Amino acid sequence: MNQRHLIVYTDGGSRGNPGPASIGVLICDDRGKEVKKYGQAIGKATNNQAEYQAAIFALKKIKSLIGKKKIADLEVEVRSDSELLVSQLSGKYKILDENIQKLFILVWNLKIDYKKVNFALIPREENQEADKLVNEALDQEGRTRRLI
Repeated sequence: MNQRHLIVYTDGGSRGNPGPASIGVLICDDRGKEVKKYGQAIGKATNNQAEYQAAIFALKKIKSLIGKKKIADLEVEVRSDSELLVSQLSGKYKILDENIQKLFILVWNLKIDYKKVNFALIPREENQEADKLVNEALDQEGRTRRLI
């Protein structure tokens, strides 16, 4: 992956809020072509915590795929349908929840290694692939748990 700009679609979801939660991440090149995609269960969380976990996962995964030195020249646009996530990470909303504050700091510290990280709010219709990854991971986790 030799890139200067990546577009990342993230989503997080919880069934129960809090309840079983998962994340979905779709990494695309600057033309919107899929590079990698991930969906995974993250245990029990709220919807908002899952949204943050998806952004954290995406930034960590890109760093591991590309390498710390190369991401210093990389611009990343994280697209999410979570108004809370985007508004908090863009400095528009205060963060009152202590658990979200911790996740915010994790994202903030991950951003430092990149040339630039922007967070963009998109309509749900534009985030269908990440949402699908969330639901597939939740469904898979539900099937696994029932077997044991």
